[in-house]
Amino acid sequence: MYQTLNMEQFGLPELEKEIVFSTSRSSGKGGQHVNTTETRVEIRFNIPASKLLTDNQKETLLIKLQSRLSTEGALRMYSQKERSQAANKEDVLQRFYILIYKALKPVRKRIASKPGRAAKESRIQDKKAVSQKKELRKTPKQE
Repeated sequence: MYQTLNMEQFGLPELEKEIVFSTSRSSGKGGQHVNTTETRVEIRFNIPASKLLTDNQKETLLIKLQSRLSTEGALRMYSQKERSQAANKEDVLQRFYILIYKALKPVRKRIASKPGRAAKESRIQDKKAVSQKKELRKTPKQE
């Protein structure tokens, strides 16, 4: 199972206060038990209405998670993998926290590097081999 996560590990506020939880009957494994209990857990997090996130964080989330948001800017996720509601709640929260963390993590700019000496020599050897191959295709000149 997953280790318990909270947003403080990522340097963010505890967002569970603003998450709306709902449960419903799950499909999948569980036999007759699945027909009687509400094990599927769904969460909704309204990004624009959040009081715990800064305006900058909200803007970043709205841009990066655009394809996963509703028209109001609400993020909806669910889990129905496990047979218990508690396990599904933990699973969906884990995935939610990881998604938010990855979206807010700044992208490091790539530092351009030059090819090394061995790479340059290898490239020149390859060029010479191709050149020689093409040279051999030509018909010999008659003098």
